Amino acid sequence: MKTIGKTLALVALCALPLLAQANSLDDIKSRGVLRVATTVDAAPWGFTDAAGKPTGLDVDLAQKLADNMGVKLQLQQVTGANRIPYLMSRKVDVLIAALGSSPERAKLVNFSEPYAAVYLGVYGGSDVKKVTKLSDLGNATIAVPKGSTPDLTLSDQNPQGNYLRLEDTASAVSAFLSGQAPMFAENNLIAQKVAQENPAKHIELKYLLRKSPAYIAIRPGQPELMAAINQFIDKSTQDGELPALRQKWFNDAQNDLKTEQ
Repeated sequence: MKTIGKTLALVALCALPLLAQANSLDDIKSRGVLRVATTVDAAPWGFTDAAGKPTGLDVDLAQKLADNMGVKLQLQQVTGANRIPYLMSRKVDVLIAALGSSPERAKLVNFSEPYAAVYLGVYGGSDVKKVTKLSDLGNATIAVPKGSTPDLTLSDQNPQGNYLRLEDTASAVSAFLSGQAPMFAENNLIAQKVAQENPAKHIELKYLLRKSPAYIAIRPGQPELMAAINQFIDKSTQDGELPALRQKWFNDAQNDLKTEQ
């Protein structure tokens, strides 16, 4: 009987983290705070304004999600490389950071319905030729944020390519602008922003990788929290709040959210 009792106690102890995770929506409401991880180096998704305050589509979306839950928002700044590890370490409840899906990521996190969509591509100056096959870029260096969706896509489509993997989007863009790499890989919105700020570079698309919707991510085993997030996305879409955010930050209210191609 003592052995059985010890076994049951061990099972109950092991189950505690799972129960806590399953009740995470209740925990958020009891705490009165929604902890959201987001990037601030990827305009217009997330960046700091002239006053040093985080802003962008993901920041606005996080605030609206917190308002919808009736709680305060607590932002945690992360990079493309550490955003998923930060979520999995339970330091935050939700990840809203221009996150695309991949089979590898799906093993770690659960994705909401998409809230925006972008196109991933390889970009460079007018001195770099456009190509119809990624492999035709040869051994030319492509700067990319380490662990990002562009990084994973490039590695999958052309594992033999020459990639300069840097800590975050800002570092990858800086490597391109400084001449360390003749190209960089990013989504079209970030690339357009870089092109607008650096017209002398004559930045243009060299190769289209794929379409990539962006999702809110949470740890697995939290059906109540995921249902609340998806209901929020549906409601925000129907009442026009989400299209208004996409218009504000992307100048594209419709923003095709169909499945990835």
